[in-house]
Amino acid sequence: MKVVLQRVREARVEVDAKVVGRIDRGFLLLVGVGREDVPADGQWLARKIAGLRIFPDAEGRMNLSLAEVEGKCLVVSQFTLFGDCKKGFRPGFTSAAPAEKGKQDFDDFVGYLRGEGVEVETGIFQADMQVHLLNDGPVTLILEREAGK
Repeated sequence: MKVVLQRVREARVEVDAKVVGRIDRGFLLLVGVGREDVPADGQWLARKIAGLRIFPDAEGRMNLSLAEVEGKCLVVSQFTLFGDCKKGFRPGFTSAAPAEKGKQDFDDFVGYLRGEGVEVETGIFQADMQVHLLNDGPVTLILEREAGK
């Protein structure tokens, strides 16, 4: 499972020009599910994300977590994180989970985040989405949990 995390001042996702998810301060999470991912991967990432201390404290140092700033997460499925661009000019997606597994693992990940006490908004799985964000910092991290490790 792979996650691109962006610290945001605000973010929203639209489908057919309608807002389906919106947050103020928090994290925009682009989440890719791999073919070999297991539930422990999503659980580990949810726990890690909920505990990350990447918001500034009174001295301006990254020292506060999502809960400490009353932040939320906007979670968007992103199978293209598993795009392989090593050969040729068209990415291959054989490492990405098939749609049914991808949706189940994505939904489970959202549930794990909520279980960590995080308020979560989402996009719509497999929809053509437009994501709008105001990156804060900018702070962007890539988190990855190799399947089953």
